[in-house]
Amino acid sequence: MARGQLGVLNALDAAKTQWYHFTAIVIAGMGFFTDAYDLFCISLVTKLLGRIYYHVDGAPKPGTLPPNVAAAVTGVAFVGTLTGQLFFGWLGDKMGRKKVYGITLILMVVCSIASGLSFGSSPKGVMATLCFFRFWLGFGIGGDYPLSATIMSEYSNKKTRGAFIAAVFAMQGFGILGGGIVALVVSSSFDRAFKAPAYSVNAAASTVPQADYVWRIILMFGAFPAAITYYWRMKMPETARYTALVAKNAKQAAADMSKVLNVDLEAEEDKVIKLTENQANSFGLFSREFLKRHGLHLLGTTSTWFLLDIAFYSQNLFQKDIFSGIGWIPPAATMNAIHEVYKIAKAQTLIALFSTVPGYWFTVAFIDVIGRFTIQLMGFFFMTVFMFALAIPYHHWTLKPNRIGFVIMYSLTFFFANFGPNSTTFVVPAEIFPARLRSTCHGISAAAGKAGAIVGAFGFLYAAQSTDPTKTDAGYPTGIGIRYSLIMLGVINFFGMLFTLLVPESKGKSLEELTGENEGEGGETELQTGPTRTVPL
Repeated sequence: MARGQLGVLNALDAAKTQWYHFTAIVIAGMGFFTDAYDLFCISLVTKLLGRIYYHVDGAPKPGTLPPNVAAAVTGVAFVGTLTGQLFFGWLGDKMGRKKVYGITLILMVVCSIASGLSFGSSPKGVMATLCFFRFWLGFGIGGDYPLSATIMSEYSNKKTRGAFIAAVFAMQGFGILGGGIVALVVSSSFDRAFKAPAYSVNAAASTVPQADYVWRIILMFGAFPAAITYYWRMKMPETARYTALVAKNAKQAAADMSKVLNVDLEAEEDKVIKLTENQANSFGLFSREFLKRHGLHLLGTTSTWFLLDIAFYSQNLFQKDIFSGIGWIPPAATMNAIHEVYKIAKAQTLIALFSTVPGYWFTVAFIDVIGRFTIQLMGFFFMTVFMFALAIPYHHWTLKPNRIGFVIMYSLTFFFANFGPNSTTFVVPAEIFPARLRSTCHGISAAAGKAGAIVGAFGFLYAAQSTDPTKTDAGYPTGIGIRYSLIMLGVINFFGMLFTLLVPESKGKSLEELTGENEGEGGETELQTGPTRTVPL
């Protein structure tokens, strides 16, 4: 047992992998399935929304969302998510993880359904209510980030903690895949049931009235997987680390974990009082002591997540434009409205199936073997390499014989994002900060990531536009084009690699060893003086 370590926490650290670990992964993971489904499925239906609500009679191209509307529809959920990450992260440290956990799930379920209802029939009314509900949907999703990561971290044993937290996050890959599959099923069903000509043949008839149901069904479906886990989420006991180290209730912590682990555990009330009253375990977020111990760590987790999400979310959000550019998706005028949804969903599903999902599970398999630092550095490195490899000879990849090669290279950037920083930036903040600040610091780190996602979502809607005014989407000014957008993303990934040097390795140590919460007066944390260094030697 580590010096000063509570018996109940040591029992959790030393526990063999048990059924409750997998139960916790599924319960927390289904929230992330919904998170990813809801955040990414909007990119599948934005072109359909443009056709339905912004059709212009006689126009050579189908209607598209005006730039300000497209930016709002795409980005408003990210603004909500950022707000939710900060608020619920803080609340999770004040009220407890479990009490707040149910609130976030209810918000997600209700707002997923409501965003598909979007009251009114005018474009302005539909878009306004869609944005309203997607903001609050994002607010609930935001809370799920720090709470799920913290709960899984505090339940896990130290040997496989990284894999367990990464497995929760890996459900995001299934959420993206699930969104594509649902869109494929719904669009193909409606396309067969309601035949329509291509836009170039008959513009008005190419968008059947029933197309308005397609996007609504796709958006609403994400609520159901999360809803069925609500009961089990409420049955989970509060984590022992919160109960003992923050709520200072040794008896309850021992009782809860005795049931979970099926062993008898002693309530060490005197030790809890000694640990929690130690000045070294009572500094606040805005204290000099926090700055000294964890300031660089927080800078590392926030900066890397910020840079990663600029690249990751902009790739996801404008991948339909890339697929159109290389010919994977035919010109919009050659398809009817519903068939366009099918084509976009097919391309996104293939990318998710062969690169996104495998990348997440490679992280699960190797994170406790080679460590968080190595995976993150490697991921940023290969993302940089593949982005430049796509961007510099971009014209080469647009030629018909080379298009499959482009898709393979593009898929590899997603693979190394997920077998890389997209997973590790979620894992590390849940491990390296003290229990009383863990949820807050994870929320701050995640919010920095969502700030990056907003930059990607808003900025690259404009940046990826063609430099030729005749080839831009309606209402958009000329941009720098996809080639230079990819070069910018390569540079961003390179800076992510540099800021990774601030992120400590946390593999194989207990949470209390990492944060110094089991040390005596004036004890230093393992992150500062122990054998685990920021840069492995």
